[in-house]
Amino acid sequence: MKKRIISLLLILNVVSVFALEKVDIVLDWTPNTNHTGIYVAKKMGYFKAEGIEADILQPANGTSTQLIATGRADFGVTYQEAVTFARLEGLPVVSLGAIIQHNTSGFASLKEKGIEKPSDFKGKNYGGWGSPVEEATLKELIEKDGGKVGDINILTTGSMDFFKSSVNDVDFAWVFEGWTNIEAKLQGKKLNYIRLRDYSKNLDYYTPIFASSEKLIKTNPKLVKKVMRAIKKGYEYSIENPEKAGEILLKDVPELDRNLVIESQKYLASKYTDDAPYWGHQRLEVWERYQKWLYKNNLIDGTTDMKKAFTNEFLKD
Repeated sequence: MKKRIISLLLILNVVSVFALEKVDIVLDWTPNTNHTGIYVAKKMGYFKAEGIEADILQPANGTSTQLIATGRADFGVTYQEAVTFARLEGLPVVSLGAIIQHNTSGFASLKEKGIEKPSDFKGKNYGGWGSPVEEATLKELIEKDGGKVGDINILTTGSMDFFKSSVNDVDFAWVFEGWTNIEAKLQGKKLNYIRLRDYSKNLDYYTPIFASSEKLIKTNPKLVKKVMRAIKKGYEYSIENPEKAGEILLKDVPELDRNLVIESQKYLASKYTDDAPYWGHQRLEVWERYQKWLYKNNLIDGTTDMKKAFTNEFLKD
């Protein structure tokens, strides 16, 4: 009898494993604390409880937005700007949730550079990726503070480490407050930091976001609902337990600096939801306002219906 029970349990276990529905989740960058809720959802069994086996991937060929749009990934992390560009090109990507409620990026410089406000950019070297959006963003800030973007020397440095580039030719760079600013503090370095949204509401857009494709939403809404239920629980856990969530991320990505991860996690705990009614909530005005700004700065040739670019439908209980 005992043997029969054990055999039955083994069979049930095998059946339950095979019953799991597999999904791919592609990140937008190397793993960091923006992604913690996804790792928590996997480690804590939130995906499995929904009947899902989730593989977390880093983009190898193409951006996460391209991989989602072409069906090479089911879900992924991207940002509002990329989804706007994609939809204007006819790529049907849809944002399912804002991972962080407000834009936490800005321009940072070592304290000794003396850059305390955008007008101090005059005559300084900016190091970045050389994209038109960067130049328009610099223009937005410096003109609001009485300067001209032509007064800035824009250098293409790519993804070079902020601290290494800052001791050479670069005076300031675009960083995320929840990572580089904390890294500076841990290294005992003082920064001046100019937050984008303090100078322009147009630049308070969603970055990063969690997205999928119109095709998957249309053909398998139940799967999308289950994935988002697990993801939401992962981020809610990260909000309530920042240190434990950080440790979960570190188990999967042990090469990350432990102190940086834990301190970043503490910082982000209040930023994931912030003033929104629940984690992931998105507002139409944020999507429309940023698209209008892109169009006004000649960064896009036309506009598209932003109501189709995002949905809160899969976050409702």
